[in-house]
Amino acid sequence: MSQGNTGVTAQVVNAHACPVREVLDRVSGKWSVQILVAAAHGPIRFTELERSIEGISRRMLTLTLRNLERDGLVTRTVHPTVPPKVEYELTPVARELHETLLRLTDWAERNRHYIAESRAAYDTEHRPELTDV
Repeated sequence: MSQGNTGVTAQVVNAHACPVREVLDRVSGKWSVQILVAAAHGPIRFTELERSIEGISRRMLTLTLRNLERDGLVTRTVHPTVPPKVEYELTPVARELHETLLRLTDWAERNRHYIAESRAAYDTEHRPELTDV
């Protein structure tokens, strides 16, 4: 059946997918995932996060934490000390997301050899010039 006959247009699909895509883009970002994993074991300070996430700049860590806080995935607690002690912790929703990330990681680990073999077989069949090297 053609797209015209289904009543489903690209605009309808995008209108429904857009909010989901926005959430997935946020939580699947390189830095967001690493922050969620690092903060999964309880409250963590900014400097601990910075040390545990290789390659992240202070600015990117700050921006990503702010976005995660805005999305309700991280809480920020400022303790009234000198200097102020700031800790970040996952919310219950983020803990659920972390469990999902762990399942995805487990799946990837179990299937990485299968995927590598499938890629090699595909490349041999469809791109023999790449395998002759």
